[in-house]
Amino acid sequence: MTDSPITDPKALRALSHPFRWKLITLLSDEGPSTATQCSAKLGESVASCSYHLNMLAKYGFVEEVEGPGRQKPWRIVSRHQSISTEGLEGEAALAAEAASLAYLDQEYERTRERLRQYDHLPYEWREHVGFTGATAFLTREELKQAQEELRAVLRRYEERMENAELRPEGSRPVRFFLSATISPE
Repeated sequence: MTDSPITDPKALRALSHPFRWKLITLLSDEGPSTATQCSAKLGESVASCSYHLNMLAKYGFVEEVEGPGRQKPWRIVSRHQSISTEGLEGEAALAAEAASLAYLDQEYERTRERLRQYDHLPYEWREHVGFTGATAFLTREELKQAQEELRAVLRRYEERMENAELRPEGSRPVRFFLSATISPE
């Protein structure tokens, strides 16, 4: 999905904190959670989780939802954040770069942690887990088409994130991280 890039420097700075990406990831993967539940899953204090959730809410990345009892769960507003320095200058460009790097750091940490768990996976899953790199000579149009095709494949399964009833028996959360970079001329 291609949402408009975030251009507000303050919103971008809110995303430059690595722990906030962990919260976004947790809420995206597991659905609405209270600050207490986030604390238990991420090993951070409830006060810290609450503070960072409120900061994310201030810029529209998460919101509180009605729930039973006094504690209100938080949910992700959008699973898709688009960050780019394109068209930004000065503080906004620096904030976009910092937010992008914080996201990448969190994504790499997540990938490393899951790869550390490789030996604990059932054998039938192991042969499909890992990473690969490839270089292809593409035109700009071909790159755009390849990205659209890859996103279309992943969108086929997107509803399963929102609706657990659509998940086939035996399915597990599988993380894909796609990156396209261009070599300098």
